[in-house]
Amino acid sequence: MTESTYQEPTNLLLAGVGGQGVILASFLLSQAALEAGYDIKQSEVHGMAQRGGSVVSHLRFGEKVYSPLFTPGMADLLLSFEPLEALRYVNWLKPTGKLVYNIVQVNPSTVSSGAAEYPAGIQERIADAFPHSLGLNAVAIAEQAGTARAANLVLLGAIFHDLPFSAEVWDAVLKRELKPNILEVNLRAYHMGKAAAEG
Repeated sequence: MTESTYQEPTNLLLAGVGGQGVILASFLLSQAALEAGYDIKQSEVHGMAQRGGSVVSHLRFGEKVYSPLFTPGMADLLLSFEPLEALRYVNWLKPTGKLVYNIVQVNPSTVSSGAAEYPAGIQERIADAFPHSLGLNAVAIAEQAGTARAANLVLLGAIFHDLPFSAEVWDAVLKRELKPNILEVNLRAYHMGKAAAEG
């Protein structure tokens, strides 16, 4: 491949807090990219993957990907599991990029302990910083599907139309990678997230 024909990879950034399923969502996205025939590179998840700690994952896919990391201003898609994390990383998006985020806040340990207050007006600040965004109550949708723990699958469904992975690819990956005892509820959550983004 010559330099002139090389196309830049698609850059995804996932951000949330420990316990929200960010790691699983990142893994499922990487498997979908592989299933669709793309080369992928994925960073290790940074931060504390324990409940309450910040978790961030870089994922890049394309015809050929040389590095797992990218810099602020290069993300095509930011998928955030919590509104404060969305605001924290919105500067990583390209001007043409898209933000999809869960509007349900998770209090950091400093807020839970009373040492700090959760900032007010987060959604308004997100809209001011980056108008091209979609916020949805992934927890409420997941509860309708059968369990609040499937909020991460709701968010994956919500970005279906923003990625070049077919419904058949996603169906194959989810059925292969999710445990049988949680498959049905997670598939339901995924499809409800997809419908919520379309609506």
